[in-house]
Amino acid sequence: MTTTQLISANGTSAFVPAPASPYQGDIARYWDQEARPVNLRLGDVDGLYHHHYGIGDVDHAALGDPGDGQYEKRLIAELHRLESAQAEVLLDHLGSIGRDDTLMDAGCGRGGSMVMAHQRFGCTVQGVTLSAKQADFANQRAQELGIESHVHARVCNMLDTPFETGQAAASWNNESSMYVDLHDLFAEHSRVLAVGGRYVTITGCWNPRYGQPSKWVSQINAHFECNIHSRREYLRAMADNRLVPQTVIDLTPATLPYWELRATSSLVTGIEEAFINSYRDGSFQYLLIAADRV
Repeated sequence: MTTTQLISANGTSAFVPAPASPYQGDIARYWDQEARPVNLRLGDVDGLYHHHYGIGDVDHAALGDPGDGQYEKRLIAELHRLESAQAEVLLDHLGSIGRDDTLMDAGCGRGGSMVMAHQRFGCTVQGVTLSAKQADFANQRAQELGIESHVHARVCNMLDTPFETGQAAASWNNESSMYVDLHDLFAEHSRVLAVGGRYVTITGCWNPRYGQPSKWVSQINAHFECNIHSRREYLRAMADNRLVPQTVIDLTPATLPYWELRATSSLVTGIEEAFINSYRDGSFQYLLIAADRV
């Protein structure tokens, strides 16, 4: 694989793998330019910056009166609580992790889940992202928290990481697998994971029972420049790469409250209707799959 030199925000340079395809180059540029308030203002609540959605019931008592001048601030805090709850559920399924273990976050974004994993387990967490801007942001946050020796993001292709074979005790994709071929992705996770290691993904996928991707799914693909896979494709690609599912949880009912609340906020991006309608009509699902490397 060819490499390219990137200059980070702090002026340092490093040689990193180049994106594997023109498409992934487009995705790198997309996320380098992304600065949506829905990603940044939620993270400002407590310094955990996520790039995924939320699960759980809305705490309407915490929201209070919509006519109150502080209502929007409380709504943002509630959306952030739900997205952090989603990350907690993913971490719940990583299995037994020790302080000496290494974890890999494939598609780490601005690093919120990596910080949470280190805070829970005390272990080392290595993140990968195509976006130099996201990696710099995540590494700056790790420095601010004094955990840079344990939490680090690097710019590279999640299909071809620099980690040693069998290095990771666990790994995950949190809403990032729709940007890559699943067979290539799970082959790399299978390589990096130790035998007996745990892989977890939380992802949106189209429901094969619907027949084909619905118009709502097509709108989501266009909005995020991604390619949403079917539930069947996930399970087949895992089976082909020595990843045996232990748990499959349909989180669709649990994520609807997040989307319904977000649709009433000042942070709307225009894609909320597609998510809500596709979840309601059954054409789209929000799944957690936990699999063991055999």
